[in-house]
Amino acid sequence: MANCTHLDAISVVELPESVDGCEDCLREGGAWLHLRICLACGHVGCCDDSPARHATAHYHETSHPLIRSLEPGESWSWCYVDELAMLIPQIQGNTRIPPSPLLAE
Repeated sequence: MANCTHLDAISVVELPESVDGCEDCLREGGAWLHLRICLACGHVGCCDDSPARHATAHYHETSHPLIRSLEPGESWSWCYVDELAMLIPQIQGNTRIPPSPLLAE
């Protein structure tokens, strides 16, 4: 079984109480589908099914390897470097998120 070799990069262990949406989409006037949080710095970006793919763009800009889903009922994380999905039990909390602008259309 493969293991993530980047768990030492985690600095976000408590999820924010709420977020306004994808930070980059909000700044640029874009729309997101699902939200992801960077576990190194807390940047909130949109998923790869969103038009701008800001979570992955953040990884390419910063090399921060781990994200976690902020979607209700989802607790999975992803390591971009190891290409591995996992559950990280030390990440605590639930985040209130706004509805996706793409689902409202």
